Amino acid sequence: MGISPLPTSASEPSFSAHKTMINTTHFLTYFYLFIYILLSSGVILYNKWVLSPKYFNFPLPITLTMIHMGFSGTVAFFLVRVFKVVSPVKMTFEIYATCVIPISAFFASSLWFGNTAYLHISVAFIQMLKALMPVATFLVAIMCGTDKARCDVFFNMLLVSVGVVISSYGEIHFNVVGTVYQVTGIFAEAFRLVLTQVLLQKKGLNLNPITSLYYIAPCSFVFLFVPWYLLEKPMMEVSQIQFNFWIFFSNALCALALNFSIFLVIGRTGAVTIRVAGVLKDWILIALSTVIFPESTITWLNIIGYAIALCGVVMYNYIKVKDVRASQSPETIPDRITKDWKFEKRSSDFYVPDSVSNNGGSGGGNGSLSDINIDEEAPLISSSRLSHIGRMQLTNYATGK
Repeated sequence: MGISPLPTSASEPSFSAHKTMINTTHFLTYFYLFIYILLSSGVILYNKWVLSPKYFNFPLPITLTMIHMGFSGTVAFFLVRVFKVVSPVKMTFEIYATCVIPISAFFASSLWFGNTAYLHISVAFIQMLKALMPVATFLVAIMCGTDKARCDVFFNMLLVSVGVVISSYGEIHFNVVGTVYQVTGIFAEAFRLVLTQVLLQKKGLNLNPITSLYYIAPCSFVFLFVPWYLLEKPMMEVSQIQFNFWIFFSNALCALALNFSIFLVIGRTGAVTIRVAGVLKDWILIALSTVIFPESTITWLNIIGYAIALCGVVMYNYIKVKDVRASQSPETIPDRITKDWKFEKRSSDFYVPDSVSNNGGSGGGNGSLSDINIDEEAPLISSSRLSHIGRMQLTNYATGK
């Protein structure tokens, strides 16, 4: 009685399929990262070109932001109400009044101040100042009780602040007004991120990118209307402002595409990859800005200060990622392959209403709201809200929901 050989033919196709699936997943991940870096850099440079008096000469940042909000809100309305691509969440008046309105107010403020900074300081210097974002978020989170003061994080924040101060001292075209606008916008963004965690997540409200635009964009438009009416409407009546439909349409379309690319990146990568991509994007953007806008002169003191700030940011990222990994259970290779396969299957159903989870639940992630740091320049969707959505999606894929 002979011994039958082991069935190798059944295992070999399975291994080959897993290998092909992993290669496809990696390709799509790098492709989404490339699209994210391209769109993020493009939107920033596009906004600078439109707002700068030296180029297109449309020095009305509130008007430009309102165009973004109006366009995104209109697109979201058609997708939700007309084409019914996704279903709206159960939004009560209490949730809208206590959550959406204050978040939209800080959202509008961060966009208003951030875009106004383009009128006074260079893109390169703005990117250097954005290194303060972890500092602002950390301070606001401590104030609101969502994070605890830690010595290691505090020293990292101190290092970032020293680097930004050195970089500011080395800025040739330093402008106090532009710097104040940018820093104020950063802190407004930090308050928005913390409010998103405290208010929306505690209410169990899970918004996807389309429903986020549907609820947040119109409210932000209303908040922007008041400063626009007081500050920019008189300017539009007195001065001759050129308006090109295709320029503003393409600008708003790029901003919309950027936010969807951010959601795809969050759903496919981890905190380490996103942070590395963000640092790479900043360096690329600083280099491109000096080429496209010759007035953006960079000094060695700029570079040294920004390098010091980046060291603090990298150390901070390492601490946060380490905290997240420590709070997560170890994952085996087969589990990872299974999760990737489920994500690959589910990501193709992103715009199908049945695949969108709107059943609430404030869990789904470990660590603070800054565990995944996405480009703050994205003018339509909250990076913290997206990081929560991304972690919720990854948790659902891992559990097979």
